[in-house]
Amino acid sequence: MSAQKDPGFGRGLFYGAGAYLIWGSFPLIITMLSFASPLEVVTWRIVFGFIVAALLTTFTKSWPAITQVFKDKNQMKWMALATAFIAVNWIVYVIGVHTHQTLETALGYFINPLVTILLAVIFLGEKLSKAQWIATGFGTLAVLVLSFDYGRLPWIALSLAFSFGIYGLAKNKLGGKVTAVNSFAIESGLLFPLAIIQAIVFQASGIGLQFTQHGFWGSAGLVFFGVMTAIPLIMFGTAAKLLPLRYIGFIQYMTPVIQFCIAFFVFGEPMPAARWAGFALVWAGLAVLIVDAIKAGQRKKA
Repeated sequence: MSAQKDPGFGRGLFYGAGAYLIWGSFPLIITMLSFASPLEVVTWRIVFGFIVAALLTTFTKSWPAITQVFKDKNQMKWMALATAFIAVNWIVYVIGVHTHQTLETALGYFINPLVTILLAVIFLGEKLSKAQWIATGFGTLAVLVLSFDYGRLPWIALSLAFSFGIYGLAKNKLGGKVTAVNSFAIESGLLFPLAIIQAIVFQASGIGLQFTQHGFWGSAGLVFFGVMTAIPLIMFGTAAKLLPLRYIGFIQYMTPVIQFCIAFFVFGEPMPAARWAGFALVWAGLAVLIVDAIKAGQRKKA
């Protein structure tokens, strides 16, 4: 049965596209939460994300499976690594949007597939195809051009790309033994005590927590962002079960495309000629990867 005739294909596409659409819209939500510092936004994201994860874990009766992960030292090693780097990713992302550098955050997720290839070569011993070498070359050249444009390394983009790449590498090492919901519950659970400590420190500081300082809608916005951290992850997990991997690989580009459009058309962030050139090089590299993936899929089908 072809993917198009598979009754689960449409549902998978709906959930996958929905997940990436939500992730792509995050800059709009974060901008509305600009009354709070990036660290406080991430703090409440962790707190309310964990509450949702705990409720889902209870509803799905997954606590025994999570307990088994904690008993496995090897799995916990990779879960701890994944947790550390997803925390870095969240913080850098919110800082990027908060400081009006959403274009650079979009660049990070455009670069991410190229970084993932590099990490696979270094840590998994994978061999690059000719197309992947070309794509990596385009990405490297893009970073050089954008460094010239920014007058510095695009550290936000590189931090996002590498932190998410290492996060993906750690998940790869888990070998699919931990479900998306259980993984999110463990990650947010490990970060929850740190978030509580951080909230206490904020409250004790001169500024204080902003959670209750901006009325009902301010508090609701911070809660909403935490909840929305969990929802697209669950949608993505469903899509991953229903869709062939090649479709997931293609629709993942929705998120940085949406972020780019929001930054350029809604936020009005500047795009000088050199920046267009840098992005064009990244897009050229991604185009090479996509064409190579399509050809590989056709060869496999044949």
